[in-house]
Amino acid sequence: MAEEPKEQWLNYLALTTVILAVCATLSTFKGAGYSTRSVLSQTQAANQWAYYQSKSIKGYLYENQKESMELELKQNKAKFPKVLQDEYEGKIDAYNQKLKRYDEEKAVISKEAKKLESIRDEAQKHSQAFGLAVIFLQIAILLSSIAALLKKKSVWILGVSTGAVGLVYFANGFLLFIP
Repeated sequence: MAEEPKEQWLNYLALTTVILAVCATLSTFKGAGYSTRSVLSQTQAANQWAYYQSKSIKGYLYENQKESMELELKQNKAKFPKVLQDEYEGKIDAYNQKLKRYDEEKAVISKEAKKLESIRDEAQKHSQAFGLAVIFLQIAILLSSIAALLKKKSVWILGVSTGAVGLVYFANGFLLFIP
């Protein structure tokens, strides 16, 4: 029995299918990495905002205490001996220092939380691009497989075209040139 001659385009079909499969695998891997980074950054940002809220609550408590002492001192200044007045003023100054420190700490915490949110947003963009790449590359692999089974060059060309779109998104996953 004589073997049928293999059509040359079938070799290219096999090669392009392997290339598309490798790119799909890499897209999946990179997309998952960016997705993990996004989730971790979101969690860290949420922790920073909780810490910020904690500082805000403590600051609010000190603010209330300071205002209460100021009001008490104002109402009873004439009745209080100088030593007690000085003690009140010292406490009020201490509260002012604590409030200033909390405001400074909150600014640092807020800056860190926003930085983490920025990392999260950037990772989400990369992950989304890789996700789109996987979709197009998987469709291209499917079309190439169908083309091989049916030996239809037109189906393979459609698969290669779809794969090209997937490759563009794959590159975009790294470079983000498509908004």
